[in-house]
Amino acid sequence: MKLKTLSSAKKRVKITGTGKYIFGKTAKRHLLSDKSSKAKGRNKYGQVAHVTNEIECLRSLPYGK
Repeated sequence: MKLKTLSSAKKRVKITGTGKYIFGKTAKRHLLSDKSSKAKGRNKYGQVAHVTNEIECLRSLPYGK
């Protein structure tokens, strides 16, 4: 039986060459004038998913690994 990939996951999560899951950080779309440049710089790049969330990522992206 074929497994289905969640459309929301494939739009939001990328898989690295080593098999880790990367997703974008929050708080970078609006109200940026209130945030410091340090806070904006921290949100610039993606974040690697924690080990405890890898099972959820694997279920939503079954053909990723």
